[in-house]
Amino acid sequence: MKISPIISTFFGGFLFISLATYAQEVTPDINIEESADVFLEDYSDDFQEKFFDALKQKGIENYDRAINLMLGCKQLDANNYVVDHELAQLYLKEKQYPVAEPYALTALLAEPENLWYTNTYMEILQKQQKSVEGYKAQLPFNNAKFKENLALVYYRKGRAKAAQSILKETPKSSFTQQLSVKVEDLIEAQEDAIKSSSFTVTNQNRSESGSFQQYKAQIDGLLRTNNYLALDKIAGEALESYPSQPYFYYAQGYAFNKKAKPRDAIEALETGLDYLVGDVSLANKFYQELADAYNSINNSVKANMYLRKIIPGF
Repeated sequence: MKISPIISTFFGGFLFISLATYAQEVTPDINIEESADVFLEDYSDDFQEKFFDALKQKGIENYDRAINLMLGCKQLDANNYVVDHELAQLYLKEKQYPVAEPYALTALLAEPENLWYTNTYMEILQKQQKSVEGYKAQLPFNNAKFKENLALVYYRKGRAKAAQSILKETPKSSFTQQLSVKVEDLIEAQEDAIKSSSFTVTNQNRSESGSFQQYKAQIDGLLRTNNYLALDKIAGEALESYPSQPYFYYAQGYAFNKKAKPRDAIEALETGLDYLVGDVSLANKFYQELADAYNSINNSVKANMYLRKIIPGF
């Protein structure tokens, strides 16, 4: 059955609004309820009931139940790529990345110009530490809009060089020109951060506050530009000189999480907590990263323990 592009966009992408705004993907004057009626009018009551119940279960994070309901929808309409994308997102939430991947790919190939489908697929690859380069043959690289979306996803993830590489092989448009400027600015900021972080402390007195402040300023810059590729290295260097500074442990743990190394992140963060006293704002950041890391290894008990420690308002 034919799927309304409006509803495909709505159900597939309402959690990705910031990208949609930047990419000027927002369609004006959409009445969601009316569009949903258009989408579902050709479907049986059984399909509609399962579909909306699945979305409800997803909203309350009952992912197992949502998956079962979406699989029921899949049985009723095997070619429904909105359902494929929902399944991909649900399996992603459950950390079942190999299961999520083919569903995400099916949705993306069905609608290669969909920004959110591209984002979901790339997130699933990243979680498995896979590179898109190994999948070029099966991806719609002949579609200019797909490449624009891919470059945008890379940019939003802080992977400026990858975004630039994709943009170089994408037909020029007002969108690619605007994004290229932003990518170049990000590359410059990241390179400046790396250059300034290459200073040496060999001839400095490591007890001087200037040396500590220099490390902190550099790490602040790397965090601000989301340059986690260099962050764990710089944080590691800082910890060699200042092994009792919790901020450096936080930075290292954050970088490990971004690089899909949750066990390394846990080790760094829990070590850093031993040195943390009185800084509620930094403690909240520690707890959030620890919760994310434990969720990545499917330890919901520890993840929830740290989430409960977060103090609102800081």
